[in-house]
Amino acid sequence: MFSVLFPGQGSQSVGMGKDLYDNFGYVKDLFEEADDTLKLSIKKIIFEGPKDILNETENTQPAIFLVSYAIFSVIKKETSLKITNANFFAGHSLGEYSALACSNVIEFNETIRLLKVRGNAMQNAVPKKEGGMVAVLGQDIKKINEIIENNKNKYKCFLANDNSVGQVVISGKMNDLDLFIIDLKKSNIKNIKLPVSAPFHCMLMNEATSIMRKELNNTKFSTPNNMIVSNVTAEPTNDPEKIKNLLIDQIEKPVRWRESIISMINLGNKKFIEIGPGKILSGLVKRIDSNVELIQVNNINDLNNL
Repeated sequence: MFSVLFPGQGSQSVGMGKDLYDNFGYVKDLFEEADDTLKLSIKKIIFEGPKDILNETENTQPAIFLVSYAIFSVIKKETSLKITNANFFAGHSLGEYSALACSNVIEFNETIRLLKVRGNAMQNAVPKKEGGMVAVLGQDIKKINEIIENNKNKYKCFLANDNSVGQVVISGKMNDLDLFIIDLKKSNIKNIKLPVSAPFHCMLMNEATSIMRKELNNTKFSTPNNMIVSNVTAEPTNDPEKIKNLLIDQIEKPVRWRESIISMINLGNKKFIEIGPGKILSGLVKRIDSNVELIQVNNINDLNNL
């Protein structure tokens, strides 16, 4: 048994996917189709940057999806691995859209259009510099939830990502996060403010939920070829209507990544293939269970590992 994982924001880098673009005509076609759909040169942003433009959420989301989908297409066409036979597909936040497109739930051009809208909606749900995210390291999730719950009259912070053993991410307004960090320091708990433009995956994204509900309700969802493990439930499903509703919920709900990986392992999965730029998800999985097999594919050389 094996599962395919698709990365989310933070995995991007200028130049990602260029070797695939240069070597495969159908990858070039995907990039051209993406430019036509978005009515902007996402290709230029991906290959030339600058980094701060690529890192804008409304560009990052379609860019990571495009590169992930291109890699998936190359694996399907150029290797003997039957990647479409994977038991589970799962993606981290925007990566769930990559999983759905690769499992033929949503059309490629519709997915990239949705991610441009999603990125823009999430980026603008809270005024710039008013909200943010903090990674909390080396602590049990129960301990972090206790701190937030015990101080809810002092500040409002929200669990956004349960990424791995000892890595959770908290969202909130900057003033609240600063007060939260003071409490973390008192308890000698390591933390890092993340370079993001908004407080994702919490109730502050309410405006983005309204926008995406309208968009997703007007989108055709087909039955997936593979079981999709949802960020919201950490459980597999292949019900298109349920998948659509969970994508709407996903904007404000925490990403239950640690539980998603455990769920797949408990269902007999011992091998994970990360498809997309970077190797962030493999690092998270390794901390969850060091006994599983991990393969990353993000360039031509990696194809030889399959």
